[in-house]
Amino acid sequence: MSSHLVWSIIRNNNAFSLKKRNISKPFSKEPSNLTNLNSYRYNGIVHKETVDIVDGPDKKGFTVVCQRPKKQNKPKERTIKTTFKSGPRRSLYKLKKLLKSDRYRTDLTKVALRRASAVLRSQKPRRGKQPQKVVEEYK
Repeated sequence: MSSHLVWSIIRNNNAFSLKKRNISKPFSKEPSNLTNLNSYRYNGIVHKETVDIVDGPDKKGFTVVCQRPKKQNKPKERTIKTTFKSGPRRSLYKLKKLLKSDRYRTDLTKVALRRASAVLRSQKPRRGKQPQKVVEEYK
């Protein structure tokens, strides 16, 4: 089936859509949706070639899950998982190089890089609040 036909069927109601009051654009929890917005452009179910970026094992780095369009009827061979954990700058550079060499959609490469950097940022340890110094007044 064509991707536009599938999108017209699942656009308003599907198991992954998340609708709330006072939100004009509903969210989506589906895999391979880089921005978590319910739109045709970012949808991971509709398109044949998708990329998903998730946390890496042991919260170190990130894993890129690519789906090849030629192996559509063989689910086990369709997905390719690649883990990047060689540091943030090098990993993002390698991701950009991978997406360019695979000729992934150029309109979503920046979105994929943003998603990867957000995953890496979430893995950084948070700085705790430092206790404030109490100044005592002398009489």
